[in-house]
Amino acid sequence: MPAFICTACGTQFPPSDKPPAQCLICEEERQYVPPGGQSWTTIEKLAQSHMNSFHEYEPGVIGIGAGFAIGQRALLVQTSGGNVLWDCVATLDAATVTMIKGLGGIQAIAISHPHFYTTMGEWSRAFGGAPIHLNAADKDWIVNQNPAIKLWGGVTHKLWDGVTLVRCGGHFPGGTVMHWAGGAQGRGVVCAGDILSVTTDRKWVSFMRSYSNFIPLSVREVEPIGAALEPFKFDTIYGHYFDRVIAKDAKRVLEKSVARYVGAINGTRGYK
Repeated sequence: MPAFICTACGTQFPPSDKPPAQCLICEEERQYVPPGGQSWTTIEKLAQSHMNSFHEYEPGVIGIGAGFAIGQRALLVQTSGGNVLWDCVATLDAATVTMIKGLGGIQAIAISHPHFYTTMGEWSRAFGGAPIHLNAADKDWIVNQNPAIKLWGGVTHKLWDGVTLVRCGGHFPGGTVMHWAGGAQGRGVVCAGDILSVTTDRKWVSFMRSYSNFIPLSVREVEPIGAALEPFKFDTIYGHYFDRVIAKDAKRVLEKSVARYVGAINGTRGYK
């Protein structure tokens, strides 16, 4: 039986003889059902219609994506302890598998929030059952269970030396970013998905409950994001899309962005 994939958000559902009646992710207020209604595809059909592209941002950080669904972009992060697939895209074809295996495969998969769960089980199987690290606060959004899924709790979870998952919350209760101390030539990077959303001008980040439906977060949800990342050193933030990168002084950008957001919500706008 096929495992149907929602064309709106990219979520893969368990194998069934017909498509699901609705998509759990799209029906929730953070996402949306397109005006034309729900439609479905499979990973086999996607391989015929979409091709992943690759972009090397810096040595050890490669973006992967095909512009499908909500435009998810994954990152292959090559660290001294192993390769991590940060976030996930629905598209996975033979060429992508061959390329990544040539770079050492994938030793771990870590995902920021449910909008990037997509075909995570397919990716795990393609790379020898690589463990999929998800924050336990978002476990109810896992619609396609897989034995490779490893739930973690608390504020931080170390994959290995120099690579740490940090729960920030915000967009989702388990909203996670990944800190790689060795990135940016040792100055540190944060892989953020849209838990920290890099703005169009690439000078700030922002924070939302729903980006598509314009629902902001409260001050009490945003301030802990900055606090969670305060202990970490980093100079670069990689956001959701291929071109959304804060290339330098990213920790200061985050601090200013939290202050700007809080000021705007409170009506004080006391930021510089």
